Amino acid sequence: LMPPDERRREDRTAIELKVEYKRLNTFFYDYTRNISKGGTFIKTPKPLPVGTLFLFKLLVPGLPEPLVLNGEVRWIVREGERAPEGATNDDPAAPGMGIRFIYQDETQREAV
Repeated sequence: LMPPDERRREDRTAIELKVEYKRLNTFFYDYTRNISKGGTFIKTPKPLPVGTLFLFKLLVPGLPEPLVLNGEVRWIVREGERAPEGATNDDPAAPGMGIRFIYQDETQREAV
């Protein structure tokens, strides 16, 4: 078995970003420290159900406009649970949701 760090397909960047996302006309604000071109983990005590598709914004320091991306919830961690093996969050006991980015095209993927 490969160490968890080597199983990750994308390099991760250590930066804290504010994430805004909308679900059923309600806006949520959370923070992520763990992001790659493939996706991110959002710490939240109320993760959305697996399979949920939503639009969210990454507020990146130095960029005049937030990055607007489509995402899909791939896995969740509830309070008191641990993240699945190979999950992409820094704190396996933190509740939240693993998000896979869904790109419109290769240009958008490169922008991220």
